[in-house]
Amino acid sequence: MKATDIKEMSVDEMNNKLEDLKQELFNLRFQLAVNQLENTARLKAVKKDIARIKTVLREQELKSVQQ
Repeated sequence: MKATDIKEMSVDEMNNKLEDLKQELFNLRFQLAVNQLENTARLKAVKKDIARIKTVLREQELKSVQQ
């Protein structure tokens, strides 16, 4: 997921996607703990997607406060 894709989303869509990614991260961590995780790179990708969404949400929050 790219930042441009995220910026095109509405706030509700971003919050829903954030919840989905957090749930996926939980599941990946659980799989890692029981040694069933095949693609360990997915952990890093999900964390970065979460960070991107949080960054865009914060940017929008700051933009609305300044206006």
